[in-house]
Amino acid sequence: MQIQQRPYLSDPKQFSNVSDFMAEILARRGVQSEKEFDLKLKYLLAPTMKGLQRAIDLVNDAIDQQLKIVIVGDYDADGATSTALMILALREMGANVEYLVPDRFKYGYGLTPKIADLAFERFQPDLLITVDNGISSHAGVKQAQSYGVKVIITDHHLTTKEIPDAEAVVNPNQLGCDFPSKALAGVGVAFYLLANLSSQRTQAGKSSAKMAQYLDLVALGTYADVASLDYNNRILVDAGVKRIQQNQCRAGISALLDIAGRDPMSLKASDLGFVLGPRINAAGRMETMDIGIECLLANDMQTAYTFARQLNDLNLERRQVESQMKQEALAEMQSLHLDEDNLPAALVMFDEQWHQGVIGIVAGRLKEQFHRPSIVFAADKDGIHIKGSARSIEGIHIRDAIEQVAEQYPHMVSFFGGHAAAAGLTIEKQNFERFKQVFTDLISQSDEALFDAVLWTDGVLHEQDIQLQTVDLIEQLGPWGQKFPSPVFEGEFELLEHRWLKEVHLKLKLGLNNGQFVDAIAFNARDKFQFDATKNKVRVVYELDKNEFNGRVNLQLRMLHVEN
Repeated sequence: MQIQQRPYLSDPKQFSNVSDFMAEILARRGVQSEKEFDLKLKYLLAPTMKGLQRAIDLVNDAIDQQLKIVIVGDYDADGATSTALMILALREMGANVEYLVPDRFKYGYGLTPKIADLAFERFQPDLLITVDNGISSHAGVKQAQSYGVKVIITDHHLTTKEIPDAEAVVNPNQLGCDFPSKALAGVGVAFYLLANLSSQRTQAGKSSAKMAQYLDLVALGTYADVASLDYNNRILVDAGVKRIQQNQCRAGISALLDIAGRDPMSLKASDLGFVLGPRINAAGRMETMDIGIECLLANDMQTAYTFARQLNDLNLERRQVESQMKQEALAEMQSLHLDEDNLPAALVMFDEQWHQGVIGIVAGRLKEQFHRPSIVFAADKDGIHIKGSARSIEGIHIRDAIEQVAEQYPHMVSFFGGHAAAAGLTIEKQNFERFKQVFTDLISQSDEALFDAVLWTDGVLHEQDIQLQTVDLIEQLGPWGQKFPSPVFEGEFELLEHRWLKEVHLKLKLGLNNGQFVDAIAFNARDKFQFDATKNKVRVVYELDKNEFNGRVNLQLRMLHVEN
């Protein structure tokens, strides 16, 4: 583990309205002007996405003519929020609209021909709209059109290929789209379509929707999908977080927060990703995303609680399955005599018994622990194919790496798609060992420096700034998240006391040079850090945090790394 300070990406001297250390934090994240502190909705990027107006015209006509619209969503939190957003806003505009989310274990990802068949069989739609999927669904679009159904694709996933021949395609990452932000999540793309549709309908004197009321969904889907928090996404997430804090959110979100024991008023953006997101995702991983969508669609708390409890139970089940799978993966690595000293360039693993819905999380855990691109496969129901979920480290574009394998060996990869940091793929079971070898060999050609984990910090925080007010200052300049990381500091402290909580969490009392002390905690630290309690000095990398207990709020350092 290397500990390095983030370089400046802009000039800290340009910021005159914040303290020096906050100016340095913002400069290290490439903030270009003080305007980026102002997260008003009026500063959202103009709707210049390729295909957007064509999509708006098609939906507008469908509403006016009362044509049947079907939303085809994805089975993660982004897909669920996108689907709920479309249903709620379009119904408010007077549309005749239903939704369909594929069973990930039966139909696979995206608008497949089987999903097109199912949509027509169940609803006989006139217009089909994908959300958070569809950019690679050439065959599915053709199948839907063979029934006389028009197709609009709204997606955000990367593609280097020609788009499907749909009636309209809206995706900031499609070739030829000059929309300045490529970071929108699927729910962000859906929001742009709906907000501008509603605006145009208002101008025409038609029924429209109050889109601001749905920003809680936009924020949840954006953050839970780990979308980069550029200025545009920070505006969307901040607006949604504020609505939740003011209890102006969907009943389902309120119910999930209550079951999780979280106070909406103190909600932070990170809670969208670590409290709400996993519970929504659990539906698609363990059962059916319909449960998550119905929770978000619920109009009253009683209904919302019914679905929220199911989601909470599914999330508990997901944790148990995930823990067992990770232990099995670690045991397999041990049997192959793989440890941190002789790791391959990539970790590619498969077990017949592994749960398809949890492979992405396990791949992420392996990536975090060993700092290697990781792909975890599980068996498909057809007995022929296996489905993999991939997670990657900074500097290695996992989707492009899989595409390289697919282009070099056209019959090896049946399907793939995704982003730089995460992707999915399908291969035949008989090709697993060959794929593992080819993929690992490809990754091994990467710069060796990429395989050394780096913990980036904002440097040493002056002691006078180690206080509760600094936590508030940091929160005010958020939301923090992907590509706009929360401030992380480093420092050497006197070690006054230590104790282990539940045998795994390390609690320290650290002395400052001014004679005061501060509490610090490292969660699940037992196997992570080399800690020597006999030494009187300790170096820590930490985030500033608040510890609320028995009505009292105290400063606490949340330690990310400990050494002495």
